[in-house]
Amino acid sequence: MFKVIRKRDGREVPFDEGKITDAIFEAARAVGGEDRQTAMELTIEALKMLKKKFNGHAFSVEDVQDIVEKVLIEAGHARTAKAYILYRDRRTRIRDAKGDLMDAVEEILEETSKENANISNSPSAKMLQIASAASKKYYLTRLIDEDFSLAHQRGDIHIHDLDFYGKTLTCVQIPLGRLLAEGFDNGHGYIRPPKRPASATALAAIILQSSQNDMHGGQSFAFFDRDIAPYVENASDDETYQAMEALVYNLNSMHSRAGAQVPFSSLNVGTETSAAARKVTRNLLLAYEAGLGRGENPIFPNIIFRVQEGVNYNPEDPNYDLFKLALRVAAKRLNPTFSFMDSSFNKEWGDQVSYMGCRTRVMANRRGPAITDGRGNLSFTTINLPRLAIKAERDMQQFYRLLDNMMNLAIRQLYHRFGVQAKLKVKDMPFVMGQGLYLESRGLKDCDPIRDAIVNGTLSVGFIGLAEALTALTGRHHGQDKDAQVLGNEIVARMRRLIDEACEEYDLNYTLLATPAEGLSGRFIGKDRKEYGIIPGVTNKEYYTNSFHVPVNFPISSFEKISLEGIYHKYCNAGHISYVEMASPPVHNPEAMEAIVRHMRDSDMGYAAVNFPVDFCTGCSTLGVINEDKCPRCGSTAIRRVRRITGYLSTVDRFNDSKVAELNDRIIHEF
Repeated sequence: MFKVIRKRDGREVPFDEGKITDAIFEAARAVGGEDRQTAMELTIEALKMLKKKFNGHAFSVEDVQDIVEKVLIEAGHARTAKAYILYRDRRTRIRDAKGDLMDAVEEILEETSKENANISNSPSAKMLQIASAASKKYYLTRLIDEDFSLAHQRGDIHIHDLDFYGKTLTCVQIPLGRLLAEGFDNGHGYIRPPKRPASATALAAIILQSSQNDMHGGQSFAFFDRDIAPYVENASDDETYQAMEALVYNLNSMHSRAGAQVPFSSLNVGTETSAAARKVTRNLLLAYEAGLGRGENPIFPNIIFRVQEGVNYNPEDPNYDLFKLALRVAAKRLNPTFSFMDSSFNKEWGDQVSYMGCRTRVMANRRGPAITDGRGNLSFTTINLPRLAIKAERDMQQFYRLLDNMMNLAIRQLYHRFGVQAKLKVKDMPFVMGQGLYLESRGLKDCDPIRDAIVNGTLSVGFIGLAEALTALTGRHHGQDKDAQVLGNEIVARMRRLIDEACEEYDLNYTLLATPAEGLSGRFIGKDRKEYGIIPGVTNKEYYTNSFHVPVNFPISSFEKISLEGIYHKYCNAGHISYVEMASPPVHNPEAMEAIVRHMRDSDMGYAAVNFPVDFCTGCSTLGVINEDKCPRCGSTAIRRVRRITGYLSTVDRFNDSKVAELNDRIIHEF
C-alpha cells in the first residue's frame, strides 16, 4: 500500500507495516495482553486511516504514531494506548539523548570540557570525556528515576559526577599507616612494606594512584606525618627531604586519573609531636616551598596543616615552629591550607578531624566508629538555592516550602544512588575494597556487595549561591546587610536540620556540604538567566557565588569577610572552606598572614586559606606577580598562572569560562 516513510532526519526509507504491529503488540504486552492477532487488526485500521488522511502523499514516523494512538483509543484499548504513549515518549527521550550525545562528542573532539580545572586537552582526556558523556546520557535516560533526572536536567539540582553514578564512590581518607606496615597488592603482585623514607613515599604515591583508579573524587592521607614517621626515625634530614621532594614530584606527574589528570591528593599534617613525625612535616613543607624542578609552584599535593592550641598554636607549644613554617610556605605557595581542631564542631574529636583539598570532611558515624581513616563521601547533589528564591518572589513561606521540597528530593535521590552503589561488588573496586582501604571492607570476598562497608560513608546535599538567593529574597546579600546575614544563617541552619532528620529517617550519614561549585557555578546561572531573565545581583553575571561566600566582587576587609562566613562552617558538616584575597604573595609580611589565619580560627572556621596570584615565566623561571602578557625580564609570553579554584590549585588556562569570569571579578580584601 505504502512504499516509503519519512524519518525524523528527513530521509525516506522503505515502509514496513510490521513495525506498527510490533509496536502495538509490545504496548499490549506491557499491560498484560498477548493477542498478536488483535495487534494485526489494529494495524489494518491504522493503515486505512493513513490512506484516508494522506491520500498518497508522503508522511512521517510521527504521523504514523499519532494515527496509532488515535486507533487504539477509538477501539477501546485505553490501557494499551497509554502504554504506547509511554513507549513513544521513552523512545523519544532515548533518541534525543543519542542526538545530544553526538553533539557532546563533537564538542569534545574540538576541545575537552573544562568542567574540572585539571583536565588536559590530550587524546586520552578526549576519549575519557566521550565515555563520560555517554555514561551521563545512559544514567539520565535508563537508570535514574524520572523526577530526579528531570530535576537535574532543568537545573533544580545538580547530580555531581553523574557519569560515575552507578560505578564507584567519590573519595576516601586512606589508612596509609596500615597499608605501609602490612604491604598491599595493587593488581600485579604483593608489594612488601618499605624500610627507608624514599621507599615509603614512593609507595604512598602508588597507593594514591591505585586508589584514584577505583574512585572519581579525591584521595587523602588523614595522618601523613604519623604514618610516615616510622620510616624516617633513623634517617637524616637530607634523606627525608629527598623522599618528600620525590613525593611532590610524583604527585604532579602521575597522569593516571580520569581525563589524564594527576590524582587529587591531600596530606593532613601538623599535630603529631614525635621527633620523627616532626621531621616528616618539616621536610614536606620545605620540599613544597622549594617547588618543582625550576621553581614552579606545585599543584599537588594539597597540604592541610592542622592548627590546635596546646600543640602548635602558641609559642610555648611543641609544634609552634612547624606552624610558623607552614605560614611561611603558604605565603609563597598558596599551600598549605589550614584546618582548625579547636572549632566548636571539631573540638570534641581532638586532633582526629581531617579534610580533603576541595573541602570534604568526614567524621561522625551512625553506623560505626567515628574516625576519619577508611571513610569518605559516597556522592553529593547540589540544590539551586537562587532559583528557589527567584520562584518564591520574596514570599518567605513559599521559599521555605520550595526549599523543604527540594531538599527532600535531593535526599531521596541520594538514597537511590546509595542503593545502586551498595550493589557494587568488591571486584568492582579491587584496590579500595579488595585491599581493605574502606572501613569494614576487610574480609569481604570479590563477589560480595560493598553495602556493609559504605554505610560508613556520607551522602551529602550541597548548595551554592546563598548570596544571590538572599538578594532575590531581600534585595541585599549578607555582606551588605545585617538582616540578610541573619536570614542566611536561618536558611543554612534549616537545611542542616533537614539533613539531620534524614539521618534519623534513613539511618545513614547524611551531611550538608558547602558545594565546591566549579562547572556548576555557570550551569545553574545559565539556566536561570534563560528562564527568568536578567535579575540585578542575581543572574547578571556568569556564575553563582560559591556556597555561603560573600560575593567575590564585594568590597570588604579580610577580617569582616572571615567573621561573616565563619558562622556557616558549623552547619556544613560535609565540608566547608573560606578564603581571602591578597594582591601578592605575603612573603615579606608574615605578620599579616598569621593574623588572618588566627582570625579564621577565632571565627569558628573549620578549614580556610589565603589566596594571591602566583605567576611563573617558563622562559626564565621568574616567580612572582606578572600582570602583563609577557615576562618583564625575558619577554616570554609563556606564563604559568596558578590560582586556587574551589579549594584545589590549578592553572588559569584550565579554568572554564564561568570560573575565569569569577577570577576576573575577585577583588583584594584589605588587611
